[in-house]
Amino acid sequence: MDQFAGRKYLIGAFILLIAVIIVFRLFYLQVYDSTYRLSAENNSRRVEIVYPARGLVFDRNGQLIVHNQPSYDLKIAPFELAPFDSVELCSILGIDIQTLRNGIHKVKTIDRERRNPFIKQLSPETFGRLKEQQYKFPGFYFSERTLRKYKLEIGAHLLGYVSEVDSSLIKADSYYELGDYYGASGIEKSYENYLRGEKGRRFRLIDVRGREQGAYKEGRYDTDAVRGKNITLTIDSDLQAFAEQLMQNYIGSVVAIEPSTGEILAFVSAPYYNPSLLIGRIREENFITLQKDSLEPLFNRTIMAMYPPGSTFKTVNGLIGLNEGVISPSTTFPCRMGYYAKGVSMKCHAHASPLNFVEAVQNSCNAYFAHTYKNIIDNNKYPTTEDAFNKWREYIVSFGFGNPTGIDIPSEKPGFIPKSSYYNRYYRKGYWKAHTIISNSIGQGEILTTPLQNANLAAIIANKGYYIVPHIVKNIEGIDTADLHNHDKHFVMVDSSFFKYVADGMDYAVNKPGGTALGSRLQNITICGKTGTAENPHGEDHSVFIAFAPKENPQIAISVYVEYGKWGASYAAPIASLLIEKYLTDTIAPNRKYIEQRMLTSKLTDKQ
Repeated sequence: MDQFAGRKYLIGAFILLIAVIIVFRLFYLQVYDSTYRLSAENNSRRVEIVYPARGLVFDRNGQLIVHNQPSYDLKIAPFELAPFDSVELCSILGIDIQTLRNGIHKVKTIDRERRNPFIKQLSPETFGRLKEQQYKFPGFYFSERTLRKYKLEIGAHLLGYVSEVDSSLIKADSYYELGDYYGASGIEKSYENYLRGEKGRRFRLIDVRGREQGAYKEGRYDTDAVRGKNITLTIDSDLQAFAEQLMQNYIGSVVAIEPSTGEILAFVSAPYYNPSLLIGRIREENFITLQKDSLEPLFNRTIMAMYPPGSTFKTVNGLIGLNEGVISPSTTFPCRMGYYAKGVSMKCHAHASPLNFVEAVQNSCNAYFAHTYKNIIDNNKYPTTEDAFNKWREYIVSFGFGNPTGIDIPSEKPGFIPKSSYYNRYYRKGYWKAHTIISNSIGQGEILTTPLQNANLAAIIANKGYYIVPHIVKNIEGIDTADLHNHDKHFVMVDSSFFKYVADGMDYAVNKPGGTALGSRLQNITICGKTGTAENPHGEDHSVFIAFAPKENPQIAISVYVEYGKWGASYAAPIASLLIEKYLTDTIAPNRKYIEQRMLTSKLTDKQ
């Protein structure tokens, strides 16, 4: 009997403990935790999203480039619909009656309890007319958001555009819901998390018919939207606008960098488009039109086009030759209108011969750099040709070629620097020598680079052997700049002492008789430049030019590509010199206005 009495007290204690736990839990849920209460009341309230304004975008000098304008989506609350004048509504909206019927049917099938989108991004004029007459159309409501607006209609490829989210993005990021917008390209995409802000929410009471009855709990749970953070770009908007103007009739690109910081000053892919074309209700139609354009204005040539660098690449091979000790600044090679050896024929233009290193850069001598490249690849200090080539490639990669630079906008291409395995597949291992791949000596053959990489090369030479990763965003409101970019100096494998000779050769190319870019000389500013011709199997060769200025304490490094421009001195060099002059002096000298006019009015293809 005592045994059962003990169990009775134990069971009683257990039941009492359970009762205490339940009472405590109920007390907690009812007094402290509103989560379940809110969940139970879901059927009597509606949540409205309050969309934040995206952050503003300024140039390096504080000039506003991108801001916002109000936009309104027209929504339908199915349960609140009542008879209305459909003809009048269609007239205001500029739609036909069938579109209206289809829209009403669609929103009823989506969710009969919610206000569902009918027409997005009404123009301000349409919104104004409908707002005045809204009382005539029960069940129709407005939802406010903002659209991008461009105070300066420049920089479409670097700014990017905003687009509606798709299902894959909604699954990947819980921030987004159906009907939201996000940065789809350019800095709008790269810095989406900063620019988009934070949504707010408004809780509204609804009755059993879905009609709004006022604020839920007097707005206690409402939250305000937080606007996106403002962004300051490294771009100089005046230089950007002038570069776009100069490139308006060409296919190609301009990239200008401040060498000491890696900041992008101008970033033009041509043909370009007006960024205002890709906002509002006209966006989809305009996007399709741009996609179909044979000149590919949506294609960002600055970071996605891969060209042979042509003779601009001679500067790199020359520096490697100097660093490897296979040539010295005083080394001379003959040029008999080209380089001819072991079945190799590489023509060159007429110039004095023989030339030393600086003179070879000045005159862009093919023969000189073919001899240099042969000495690099056939260097006896390496056991095999392949070993020497692998060392050469290691040098090249240290200059930022063969990999993306890491610029802060998406879709950058790496270019192409072949590996020894590439040649082993084509020529068999041990069966290729320097002469087999001699085209690499003048930036042809299999080598491909992007315009950005070539601008970075100009910055490396200006800095005497290092670069900072190119970037377009200078700072973000409230964010430590050090957290945005790696500002470390990336040193190349060539000793800094050798860059003087390349810089002298580039100086002479622009400023001394015999130079390949004499027409781009400025009176009071020493431009150091290198012309190039990129072979094009589909037509006239491309005009290429890299440069930096002034020679001492360089402020700007630049790369210009003009497709079908033939010689570097024909189009790319004049455009680069005009941009350098504009950036450093804020004007174009009267005696050079004719060059500006020629660049503004010339056309190179029938398609333009």
